[in-house]
Amino acid sequence: MLDKEQMKARTKQFALRVIRLVESLPNTRTADVIGRQLLRSGTSVGANYRAACRAKSDADFVNKLGTVEEEADESVYWMELLVDDGIVKPEKLASLMQEGNEILAIVVASIKSTKIRLNKK
Repeated sequence: MLDKEQMKARTKQFALRVIRLVESLPNTRTADVIGRQLLRSGTSVGANYRAACRAKSDADFVNKLGTVEEEADESVYWMELLVDDGIVKPEKLASLMQEGNEILAIVVASIKSTKIRLNKK
């Protein structure tokens, strides 16, 4: 499992890749609307993860990670829309979507393990 610093770096790289993707989108109304949503959610994954790392308690950590989970899932959703609408070719987004899903899985596992630890106290 990744430590907190590795996860911070990974979520930051995810945000940077999302930024580059959004900058490369075509100049259409639909791409602009979806791109803005993706930019917001994709960059907030790392910001909210950093906030979770500063949590005051395990319960606060779980709560803040819940936001990271929502934003990562939302980011994948916006990317799916870009592909499904034919705005971006699937092969261009495959790696970034995989990274979003992997970050999501890591966060869900962290939430579950922290909740198990909390219930044992």
